[in-house]
Amino acid sequence: MNLTITDAASSFYINEIPLKEGDTLRLFVRVGGIGSGGFSVGVIKELPQKTSYIVTKQGVHFFVNEDDFWYIDGMTIHFDEDMGYLEFISPKFEQIDHPDFEDE
Repeated sequence: MNLTITDAASSFYINEIPLKEGDTLRLFVRVGGIGSGGFSVGVIKELPQKTSYIVTKQGVHFFVNEDDFWYIDGMTIHFDEDMGYLEFISPKFEQIDHPDFEDE
């Protein structure tokens, strides 16, 4: 399991939730959607399990439970401050945004 959370993303979560040093935040996957489906990454303040994968940034422990390893493995979470947008970048998924449909 590998997960990268940039400093900008951890600062975003810390300020928005808000979080303090020593807090734990679970990253989890919500599967669903129309058509071919999809998923989104949610967050909740919880305690990690013994088998959780943990990344510590700025004193906060971000973690993923085993059920979500496949989706989140290799992902980079970044906050683009100029756009005010969280980015979830994964080499497993070519298209993570809604596709643009062109008129035929």
